[in-house]
Amino acid sequence: MAKVYIFLADGFEEVEGLTVVDLLRRAGIEISMVSISGSKKVTGSHRISVEADHQFENSDYKDADLLVLPGGMPGTMHLMKHDGLDRLLRDFDAKKKPIAAICAAPTVLGQKGLLKGRNATCFTGMEEKLLGAKVVDAPVVMDQTIITSKGLGTAIDFSLAIVKYLKGEAAAETLAAQILYKSN
Repeated sequence: MAKVYIFLADGFEEVEGLTVVDLLRRAGIEISMVSISGSKKVTGSHRISVEADHQFENSDYKDADLLVLPGGMPGTMHLMKHDGLDRLLRDFDAKKKPIAAICAAPTVLGQKGLLKGRNATCFTGMEEKLLGAKVVDAPVVMDQTIITSKGLGTAIDFSLAIVKYLKGEAAAETLAAQILYKSN
């Protein structure tokens, strides 16, 4: 079974983070919520608190198949500044292992130089922070091992793209039908 880690920081966008967790679990994908905030309790940008499965320091991520960064402010800024997450993202990229980011979070990848020569998207108005990327105006963009998405309104499409990447198109289509979702 695929193992996914989603990194939550105080100020994360709740819908972007929890939609991914919910839909991947429905698809039978193991996903762990990881707090980078020093406590298992993480409060989103709209004051909704969740309890992460564990704190960043308490795992080695050797079993990780894919990493997810939700957007939101100031959550994205906290993701950008976390040294351990920086090392993990760079290691994943070097090993050509998949990373997914939505809304403002693709700017973390851009500012770390992980999008050079790749197609990517992000929240409208933040494109200049996708350093080295070819910016694509689409709800979800996949280029090699990087999946990016525009924002809250594309959270289901983003989640389904991750399911498709890990389990195939049929699994994503089955899940979309189960939740009565039809893409635009």
